Amino acid sequence: MSNIKLIIEERPANIGNFMVGRLLPFREKRMVGPFSFIDHMGPAAMSDHENLDVPPHPHIGLSTLTFLFEGEITHKDSLGSDVVIKPGQVNWMTSGSGIVHSERTPEYLRYTDKMLHGLQIWVALPKALEQMEPEFFHVEGTDIPAWEQDGVAIKLIAGEAFGRKSPVPVYSPLYFLELKSTSRQKVNIGDYLFGESALYILEGAIESDGHIFEPRQILIANDAKLCEFTMHANTTVYIFGGEPFPEERFIYWNFVASDKKLIEKAKQKWLEQSFKPVPGETGFVPLPDPIRNIKH
Repeated sequence: MSNIKLIIEERPANIGNFMVGRLLPFREKRMVGPFSFIDHMGPAAMSDHENLDVPPHPHIGLSTLTFLFEGEITHKDSLGSDVVIKPGQVNWMTSGSGIVHSERTPEYLRYTDKMLHGLQIWVALPKALEQMEPEFFHVEGTDIPAWEQDGVAIKLIAGEAFGRKSPVPVYSPLYFLELKSTSRQKVNIGDYLFGESALYILEGAIESDGHIFEPRQILIANDAKLCEFTMHANTTVYIFGGEPFPEERFIYWNFVASDKKLIEKAKQKWLEQSFKPVPGETGFVPLPDPIRNIKH
């Protein structure tokens, strides 16, 4: 019996002046554990007159995780954070009751040819912490646990697994792992996982139950404890998941909450521009269709 419950293909989505591949949410699977949203950015080659420019926009009820493979992004937020994230580093921003941030190509790269490639992830907060004070953490790549096991290079980008813990300050039981292999390797790591689990193929290919799966797909597991597959040579995959929440989560635009009233309040607050602003930024992303229904 196959352990693959669902296969999700990347779908194109526009985030302003930049196209991404959307992976979550999906109509048949809104969340995997606490993970509620994943965008694959790029790989995009940008010329000396093309830049990433996502103006100030708000979030509530979630933490964002930015992880780059290539390129650099300047993150600024309403807490006063002003950080350039580079490949291998982690930006972890917890919105709680509300935060505003912008994402742009750094000034020193704006007039050069450049690449941008990475993952943008949302992790929903537990109900008791949905209205916590916002926070921002930047974690250096050298501080992320990394080791080799059975011929596979593993990084624990966030959460806990394999008896290790990432310095990224998560708020519920979860894991976000990178696995890289330069040669064909069989992987059996189900004993180290828990809750709901999914695998994203960045490059290369994997084999499972006699089938070959290639990049730009998420494979949702029936049972995290049965996570066994074969990595082809020069393959990189990301495994993510954790304990699901007992309550449903609603999503509207950049807002995630267990109570629709919190989203309606955030919508009104953004319409009124009463969120705390991002220092040094002008302009903002307008609220899309204020009367649009909130999605489950």
